[in-house]
Amino acid sequence: MKKMFLSLAALALIFTSCENDKNEISEEQNKVDMSDFFVHTESETNGGKARNGKTQCYSMTNLNRLLSEDPQLYKKMYDIEYQTRANILLRPGNGNGNGNNGGGGDGGGDGGGDDNLGVINIPVYVHVIYSNSQQNISAGQIQSQIDVLNEDFRATNGDANQVPGEFSGLVADSEIEFTLAGTFRHADSRSSWGTNDAMKAAYPPVTPETHLNIWVCNIGGGILGYAQFPGGPTSTDGVVVSPQYFGNTGFVSAPFDGGRTTTHEVGHYLNLRHIWGDGRCNRDDFVADTPKSDAPNYGCPSYPTVNCRSNDMTMNYMDYVDDACMYMFSEGQKTRMRTLFASGGPRAAMAN
Repeated sequence: MKKMFLSLAALALIFTSCENDKNEISEEQNKVDMSDFFVHTESETNGGKARNGKTQCYSMTNLNRLLSEDPQLYKKMYDIEYQTRANILLRPGNGNGNGNNGGGGDGGGDGGGDDNLGVINIPVYVHVIYSNSQQNISAGQIQSQIDVLNEDFRATNGDANQVPGEFSGLVADSEIEFTLAGTFRHADSRSSWGTNDAMKAAYPPVTPETHLNIWVCNIGGGILGYAQFPGGPTSTDGVVVSPQYFGNTGFVSAPFDGGRTTTHEVGHYLNLRHIWGDGRCNRDDFVADTPKSDAPNYGCPSYPTVNCRSNDMTMNYMDYVDDACMYMFSEGQKTRMRTLFASGGPRAAMAN
């Protein structure tokens, strides 16, 4: 009888502990502020050209298109954002942030706490689609891009020491690595592919649940690349980059010849927004430690560059500056990216 009583007491303790855990999660989730969440933007709607005719990333325009095609996508992305913010709140020593130093209910956190995921290795499939020998880029050029991704995401890039003192403590080793899993080459007479995912329909992604697929083909229109955010269709999941902006050797074109276009687009693939939040000063990139800004920067800006009464983090990979002048992710961006790999996250299969 005594043994039975002790067993029942132990069982009750377990149930109480589990219930307390559930209550803790529920309480943290109730703190999630989604008041600043947005997905549609008015930027990048003028055919892939930014102000002063500068080329740019096309990811937000691509997102607008996907949102118009799939009425369910907004809800999917809302749920992913909610899960991201709840996950950050549950991490030790972290908080919900204040959104670009006061820009709203932020989802990026400050980089505090350990997610216990360890170093994550993402296998990469590269689809080279070419209509001429230049576009059929070499194995060396492909490997150079994988090397750049690893340096940039692990903060081993040689130019990281140029980060000004104001931001030097925020430079993040994301603990995300990349391995080339295979290259597919496709000769195709089409000279340019546009931004409607035609290249993905012609040459579908391979196991996109567990692999990052990158299509290297001539996009046209002066567009460097574009990516699909988490939550989009599996059949089009991945990143597209024009061949002359892929890697840092071979058929590359200055000033985007350092492989940073792909670093930028993979940032989007891992749920990072542009550093200026694709809007004015009240728009947020959902990362607490990136300053407010109201527009992209171009070329190689001098430091400090002031917008919205704060110094821009122009050297962040999610701005539009030349490859030679971008060289960091922030701790908050690291936290945001890594939540995707947590249990139940949209990229969790890549962490197994």
